[in-house]
Amino acid sequence: MKKVNTNDLEWETWSSPKGKFVASDRNVSIALGRDPGSFDLMERHPFDVEILRIPPGKAAYPYHSHSAQWEFYHVISGHGSVRHNEGATPISEGDAFIFKPGEPHQLVNDGTEDMLIYVVADNPLGEANYYPDSKKWGVPIPERRLLRSENLDYFDGEE
Repeated sequence: MKKVNTNDLEWETWSSPKGKFVASDRNVSIALGRDPGSFDLMERHPFDVEILRIPPGKAAYPYHSHSAQWEFYHVISGHGSVRHNEGATPISEGDAFIFKPGEPHQLVNDGTEDMLIYVVADNPLGEANYYPDSKKWGVPIPERRLLRSENLDYFDGEE
């Protein structure tokens, strides 16, 4: 059995160039031995677990959806809102919610203290992301690429 104490894990912080998106996480799965680059499910793990910290007035990520990944969230402390395809919903300590593949979402801390959230996501191979605000796709395998494209007819280039 592999065990870690999440209080002992270092916070990894990231920020967008202009500072609109800022967050930190304690990646529990990696601390427990997950190898995110492996295609071996025994090394890759079937799900990811992280503790996400979003500072006041910030969003963790751009508004996005996943092609194959499910994500479960549980707010540990603080409050904010979650943007989704039907608008925005306030969230606070104790709230739990889930997004299935294809459902766009974004977490925003509109409070005055850090918002802490447990995140559990399954870990599908071949996952891609779509960013509706900027109309681009993120394709992480074999390496992360971001791209945009015009709509094409289904048979374009086929005949």
